[in-house]
Amino acid sequence: MPRTGLRLKSPDLLVAESGADLEGHGLKRTLGPFQLVCFGVGAIVGTGIFVGLSDTVAEAGPAVLVSFVLAALTCVFTAFSFAELGSAMPVSGSSYSYAYAALGERAAFLVGWCLLLEYGVSVSAVAIGWGQYLNELLENTVGVRIPAALADAPGHGGVVNVPAVVVMLLAAVLLVRGVRESARATAAMAVIKVGILVLFCAIAFTAYDAGNLSPFAPEGLGGIGAGASLAFFSFIGFDAISTAGEEVRNPRRNVPLAILVTLGCVALLYCLVSVAAIGAMPWEQVGGKPAALSLIVDHATGSAFGSTVIALGAVVAIASVVLAVMYGQTRILLSMSRDGLVPRVFARVSPRTSTPVANTWIVAVVFAVPAAVVPLDVVLDMTVIGTLAIMAVVNVCVLSLRRSQPGLRRSFRVPFSPWSPLLGVALSLYLMSGLPLVTWVQFAVFLAVGALVYSRYGRPRSRLAASPEAQPPGGTLPDGTPAGGSPTSGEPSNGDPSAAPRPSVGA
Repeated sequence: MPRTGLRLKSPDLLVAESGADLEGHGLKRTLGPFQLVCFGVGAIVGTGIFVGLSDTVAEAGPAVLVSFVLAALTCVFTAFSFAELGSAMPVSGSSYSYAYAALGERAAFLVGWCLLLEYGVSVSAVAIGWGQYLNELLENTVGVRIPAALADAPGHGGVVNVPAVVVMLLAAVLLVRGVRESARATAAMAVIKVGILVLFCAIAFTAYDAGNLSPFAPEGLGGIGAGASLAFFSFIGFDAISTAGEEVRNPRRNVPLAILVTLGCVALLYCLVSVAAIGAMPWEQVGGKPAALSLIVDHATGSAFGSTVIALGAVVAIASVVLAVMYGQTRILLSMSRDGLVPRVFARVSPRTSTPVANTWIVAVVFAVPAAVVPLDVVLDMTVIGTLAIMAVVNVCVLSLRRSQPGLRRSFRVPFSPWSPLLGVALSLYLMSGLPLVTWVQFAVFLAVGALVYSRYGRPRSRLAASPEAQPPGGTLPDGTPAGGSPTSGEPSNGDPSAAPRPSVGA
């Protein structure tokens, strides 16, 4: 690809460079489609529904169902875009790599910077919520609670949130052992938490009262929009599937399939949970309450047994989200490090475990700090605005690459393009508009800092700029052909067994 001021990186080169770290050690393809779907469910279902549902109800009232549908629609259109890009570029960089190919290095760095919010800061938010349900479980089973000073953030009655730190360190231990072990743990936890949410629906529907849904939208359209912005947090994580592109068997098929299956199943489950919750208990009694699902089950059953089961499910669910989202953050940083935009230590892969060990521990320690001392509501809004901005960019990337790379091999194609990506952009911006002004100011400052870091650190150290040939390690693709070939060749790379081109799906 010709050099431009944008420093574009060809999709072919992105895939070619994904085979190994800077020292020759690579990630291994061990994940199948079922494990990938479980990984997606593990990344999504957690704090957003177990902890954040009550905040969404407080904004939208019984119309929380509409808020969840709006949030899901935003994700569906963007999921199509992630599926197309993931099938064309099965690499660890996810939206960072897509932006590098479509919009250039500066935009890619800022996307990677925003991914610190979607993955890094969100893992802190998820970990914060873990302590609430851990206390609920401990109180119901052994009659003890972690003291508030050690279970809450400053300003919320605590000094340091110890459970949040503990769950992040435990996730790091599992991640450095290997992706196969992490995948097995995530799959087991995904099955448990989905089963418990189904059990919640079954219990809550026994106390269903249609009168609880009236008035349906007490806060009007503004409340629905604000609720949708909060509900969107419950869906964050489906794009983490695309960060596993280098560790998936047959990624051009399995990555888009897993994204769409995961999002469809989770959206249906969330709608059922929201209807069951509001039908079982007046929304005024649910809105803003901690551990709301346990409260509803206690109300429906008249005992604490049901809430104990829900608390167990939440503890498992939130732990699995920490595991999956931390995994995604480490793979994003690995890709950025390969490109020279962040320090080299993030790209080092252990030859023994085939995992980025130092990268994982750095992420765990750095993001354990906000988890320990920052209240949940502070980190939640920043996570949401950063993720929505990334989703808007990903939809733009599809449109850009359709124009600049029409022959790029795509196993999945976004249906109804360009309308579907345009709707994804519009809905992302709509949900961003429902966030408070202070969040926008914080986000603007965050982007300004990111631009400064890129200009002072990333741009001068860019490997793409430093190498006129921009050759990957070894100068060839993994199948032995020269790197930088035609992106329309459809040749497999990085151990991708899908050698033969597949027919495209969609429009």
